[in-house]
Amino acid sequence: MEQIEPIFSFNIMNFKFDITYSLVVQWAIIIILGLIAYFLTRNLKDIPARKQNIAEIFVEFVEGVVVENMGESYREFIPFVGTLGLYLLVMNITGLVGIEPPTKDYNVTLGMALISFIVIQGYTIKKIGIAHYFIGFGKPIMAMIPMNLLERVMLPVSLSLRLFGNMTAAAVIMGLLYKALGSLSWFAQLGLPVFLHFYFDIFDGVIQMVIFTMLTMINIKIISEH
Repeated sequence: MEQIEPIFSFNIMNFKFDITYSLVVQWAIIIILGLIAYFLTRNLKDIPARKQNIAEIFVEFVEGVVVENMGESYREFIPFVGTLGLYLLVMNITGLVGIEPPTKDYNVTLGMALISFIVIQGYTIKKIGIAHYFIGFGKPIMAMIPMNLLERVMLPVSLSLRLFGNMTAAAVIMGLLYKALGSLSWFAQLGLPVFLHFYFDIFDGVIQMVIFTMLTMINIKIISEH
């Protein structure tokens, strides 16, 4: 795994905090998405204008995805699923503007997976109670407790490694391609990589976002109903 070098570091009460490239990119994405959301939802009206229509189309799309895959009773997850999917998508496609995807950093993908894991476990405990939550590890028989525990723990591991592996492979391939084309001519770098950008940045980025988001939704439903 590639060693991530921090841009700079600082200490607070003997704890070291590293500011990495991927962290700065994430901050930029959060600020940009926040500003876009503010612009699209400012001065909402009963008869929507064009910018309000864009926001409503997105919300209705996420609502349809959540209801279709999780059910009517899970509408409260529409904001979470919409935010998760949009944030992952933007991180995955930053290569289109010459910025390495933050999801190429395993710290980022593990962090996203842990967020999903905490949401899943927290919602399950809230819905069925902590006693029923732990009793569920012994179903269908008590001998399944180790396997059920392992399955639960492996969720964030599998989510993070799948996203990290695919995005890292895409970034490495594109880097090797540009290096090879650069040894021929700078002009060769202008047109030939376009089709690979379409696949690795757009198609693969969208697919990985969909997989991560869908697995999160499915696990919320399955685990909270166990």
